[in-house]
Amino acid sequence: MSRGIALITGASSGIGEALAHQFAGQGFDLIITARRGDLLANLAETLEETVQVDIITCDLAAPEGAQTLFDAVTELGKPVDILVNNAGVAHSDEFHKLEPQQVSQLIALNITALTTLSHLFLNEMVARGSGRILNVASVAAFQPVPAMSLYAASKAFVLSLTEALSEELRGTGVSVTALCPGLTKTEMVEQLAAGDVPEVFMSSTTTVAREGYEALMAREVIRIPGLANQAAVTWAQHQPRWLVRGIGGFISKFRPPR
Repeated sequence: MSRGIALITGASSGIGEALAHQFAGQGFDLIITARRGDLLANLAETLEETVQVDIITCDLAAPEGAQTLFDAVTELGKPVDILVNNAGVAHSDEFHKLEPQQVSQLIALNITALTTLSHLFLNEMVARGSGRILNVASVAAFQPVPAMSLYAASKAFVLSLTEALSEELRGTGVSVTALCPGLTKTEMVEQLAAGDVPEVFMSSTTTVAREGYEALMAREVIRIPGLANQAAVTWAQHQPRWLVRGIGGFISKFRPPR
């Protein structure tokens, strides 16, 4: 018997794919969405032996993308018990060197789509008195990251929104959790300069997904996977901001050429 329905965005690869496996393994039926329908179909085929999986191909960075997804989910007639806002993009370069399309895409996907989906589904969750939202942020949310300034700023937005909503929603039966992983072995990371970081310093998607699931079910507000990541965030929070951003700026000068 199903434990409920989880909607996972950006489920075609990386952390999103690992989260789909995690929720399916725990008995949740799934609605998975991403731009790449072929990868979603492959994922669904591996999961449908144990749970029901619905696929919605959607570009959340497109205008009205979030509303389009919400409407498609509504047409399925399946109430969403868990919303996982995982879809996101990152660009590694100095802000003024980014193309306008890169700037607008990142804001649309990392901020606008996440916010819109949360708003739309929260109305339903609060009305019935139950529900959970998992927002995938990053350790980058806790400090400025030169050469990834827009990405870090978008994740700081996600973290701040999550914390504020967690207080607003007290007593409603609905909880919001921010998952803040560090470097993780994903397709997106491989495409960035961070892809040159030794694997020993990166987490697996399976580990990150498991911690995200555990935090969500425990109704934790923030979960930072990995002792090293927790230590780094704790250190940064107890230093002067000029020092933290200065160190970040110094390190960014030594990033590999692209």
